[in-house]
Amino acid sequence: MGEGRGKPLRDVVGPGLDVLFCGINPSLVSAEKGHHFARPGNRFWPALHLAGLTPRRFRPEEDAELLRHGLGVTNVVDRPTRTAAELDPAELRAGARALAELVEQHRPRVLAVLGVTAWRVALDRPRAGLGRQPERIGGAETWVAPNPSGLNAHHQLPDLARLYAQLRPAGR
Repeated sequence: MGEGRGKPLRDVVGPGLDVLFCGINPSLVSAEKGHHFARPGNRFWPALHLAGLTPRRFRPEEDAELLRHGLGVTNVVDRPTRTAAELDPAELRAGARALAELVEQHRPRVLAVLGVTAWRVALDRPRAGLGRQPERIGGAETWVAPNPSGLNAHHQLPDLARLYAQLRPAGR
């Protein structure tokens, strides 16, 4: 199903993905439960469904099911924290290098990084915005979308769903 090698939260990856979603790092709850975006209030799962990327709203325990729908999920940094603000720039930069290797190995069509602030630091792109990015990571078309954490009040669920829907080509 994916990479595991000592990570507190395994990658859900495989060949032929349309979209590999990339969170910043696991929450303490996700690391404890062993599933991505498991913290109550996280809007990743409802946003995927509202975007038409999954046939129903999946639960965090079903994260491996994403592969059947051409989707995957990983993180920039493996270390779980209470908030992403606890990560230092060196961790984010090292995570971006490891992410590029993972993407190069699995070749998703699109890499969707969920968090513009982390992206700016990890890639040293202080003015980067949301949407398609000029650089490709590991050979993949790269997008930055808002972080779905309930702690991110700047973007509401309909905004997330609209942005996530842009990641997959029509008819898939």
